[in-house]
Amino acid sequence: MKNYQRSQAAELARRLLEPRRFIQVVAGPRQTGKTTLVQQVTDKLDGPVRYASADEPTLRGPEWIAQQWEAARLSSRGEDRSRVLVLDEIQKIPGWSETVKRLWDEDTRARRNLVVVLLGSAPLLLARGLTESLAGRFETLSVPHWSFGEMREAFGWSLDEFLFHGGYPGAASLIPEPGRWSRYISDSLIETSISRDVLLLSRVDKPALLRRLFELACRYSGQILSYTKMLGQLQDAGNTTTLAHYLDLLAGAGMVCGLPKHAGDSARTRASSPKLQVLNTALMTAGLGWTLEEARRDREFWGHLVESAVGAHLANGAADGRYEVGYWRERNHEVDFVVSRGRRLTAIEVKSGRAPSVHPGIAAFVSAFQPQRTLLVGGDGIPIEEFLSHPPSHWVA
Repeated sequence: MKNYQRSQAAELARRLLEPRRFIQVVAGPRQTGKTTLVQQVTDKLDGPVRYASADEPTLRGPEWIAQQWEAARLSSRGEDRSRVLVLDEIQKIPGWSETVKRLWDEDTRARRNLVVVLLGSAPLLLARGLTESLAGRFETLSVPHWSFGEMREAFGWSLDEFLFHGGYPGAASLIPEPGRWSRYISDSLIETSISRDVLLLSRVDKPALLRRLFELACRYSGQILSYTKMLGQLQDAGNTTTLAHYLDLLAGAGMVCGLPKHAGDSARTRASSPKLQVLNTALMTAGLGWTLEEARRDREFWGHLVESAVGAHLANGAADGRYEVGYWRERNHEVDFVVSRGRRLTAIEVKSGRAPSVHPGIAAFVSAFQPQRTLLVGGDGIPIEEFLSHPPSHWVA
């Protein structure tokens, strides 16, 4: 990976230079540059930094956290400079949040100037520990998959290269060798995320069902599918509650998610059929065995890929909680994406080819919900490249 600094680096640097206030939690999927980002920031700090990772074959326990914490406390003892402790893959330690809470509160009472940064590649599991034990003691910095603008700036990628290969910077050097690139995505990213960030750290009674659900979500990304229809496709005797839970686990690992229907009230939204959505388009293409040129020639697949890239862009941007992303469908009318920021709505329609002059789905949605903004992306609307080059907040009302 190039020495490329993401936009979150400036925000993390600002926070670490403030007086000790909160534990800093840096969360995001695997291979999004969390560790590199933190190292780039801490290398510029004027003070000792201790880095330790729980991502080791040897099982770690709460005592490991206490050992690392004490070593950080003792570094430069008696000096006024801040000391920084960075603990990577913290979610892999059983009971980590209770131990961190105890040690943090000890330092608060003793007025020790120790700055703590926690990193994790399973945001859902991190969030559980944070809300259960560390309420009021932390703030989160979300590090999502790399955007088109970031991949273009770091690696000179074209739009089509990004649509097909997605936003995994570690795999960028492998794209001249399609077979090698596919194996890297499948083995080093997909399998590692499922086995180490989902199955190893969560209770999953039917791991084969979870894996098939992931494959189904990649195959049908951009399409609305009820849980009942999913079970039929998966040929499993499971239930819809299990399926919804497994989809949440995959979303928590930054892989795929189910976008809810915008219905105007939370009860109807929760009961809706999800729109399946990959969070990185590489997950759609890695298992196909196709080249970029072969994918381009399949117009139907390319259309799904374009829509999925727009959906991933919006869903990754929603990771910081500033807005929510869904879809809307009523009878024969549909809107690809609905972005909600409080009561403000933005309706987004995506077209990979020439768009018709009339958009009945948008018109029906406007009549029903009066959104603040409607956007056409692709076709004769905002160019796909332009839309993906700006953060989602640029487009959201």
